[in-house]
Formats: sequence, C-alpha cells, structure tokens
Amino acid sequence: MEFLPSITPEQINKLPEFEHTGDIILVDTVKKLNQVSFELISECTWGFDTETRPNFVKGRRNPYKIALLQLSNAHTTYLFRVQKIGMNEILKHILLQEKVVKIGAAVRDDIAELRRFAKIEPKGFIDLQIETNKYGIIDNGLRNMVAIVLGKRISKSQQLSNWENETLTDKQIMYAAIDARVCYLIYKKLQNIKQS
Repeated sequence: MEFLPSITPEQINKLPEFEHTGDIILVDTVKKLNQVSFELISECTWGFDTETRPNFVKGRRNPYKIALLQLSNAHTTYLFRVQKIGMNEILKHILLQEKVVKIGAAVRDDIAELRRFAKIEPKGFIDLQIETNKYGIIDNGLRNMVAIVLGKRISKSQQLSNWENETLTDKQIMYAAIDARVCYLIYKKLQNIKQS
C-alpha cells in the first residue's frame, strides 16, 4: 500500500473525525490500578502517550512532571493520573519490559520525561515517526499520520490544557484516549501491510 508523503491542513479538515471506540478507563487511585493490573500485565502491545501541564515560559525547560500516562490496546484505553497515583510498580513493569511494545509519536521526549520523573530506563518503545518514514511519509506529526494512514481527522485543541486539574474534563479525557488509541491503530495497520 502506498501512502501520501504529506497532507495539507485543508485536506485534513475534509476528513471524517476519528471516533474512539471501546472503553476508556480513568485510573486515578491505586485501588483502581490494582483492579486493572491483570489486563495491563497480560497485554504485549500498547499505544502510548503522556500529557504534561504546559509551560508557557519561553526558553525554559518545562518544570512540570508527567501528569497523565495513556495506554491503549484493541479494546480499552487506560488513562493513568500519575501525578495522583505515582509511578506504581505495575506501570514501571510495563515501561521497563522490552517484550511489551509501546508505540507512540515522538517518544524520545516521553522517554526523557519518564527517566526524569520515574527514574527508570524505559524499554520496548517504537516511534511512529520512524515507522511511517519507512513508508515514505514525511509529514509525521500525529495529526498528519492519523490523516495519512487512517484517513481520519483528530483535534489537538486540548493539548495545551492543564493536565494537573483536580478533575479532567470530558474533552481532556477523550483527547488523551484518542492520542494513545490512534498510535495503536497506526502501528497495527502498518504491521498488517508489512505481513501482506
């Protein structure tokens, strides 16, 4: 299958909006994390993303830590409010396992933040920007990759919202869930093409 190397904002805006299907589970207590731990540990492939409170001071490194960590598989997207529950051993186990594949966009930055925040050396990450480049895609921001590979449009309007709010809005929850889910779906589509 051949993909467009790039896509314009006008072309993206004409595409149908991506709709998250499946469950979205917000994990904001250790009790909830323990309740979902079996599925987390038994899964081998995850769409991955993180959200951090934005820093609007130009030229200064963001002083805020990761507030939300997202993992998505074929059926469920989990949103972990790590600024509330911490980087639990279950999450560390997933992030440290090389055989558990975590797929994201521009994961280098996420990995650097995980090193800083959780004091771990994450393994098993695949960067979609590198993977899509193998298919000739040069516009490799997440919004563009979703449009080119999945033929859908996603919104990035919640990207700069405050992820440390006491309660996340429905829009924040959906935005975060979609970001991880599309990473999973893009990877699976590329894998299917590779195998056919």
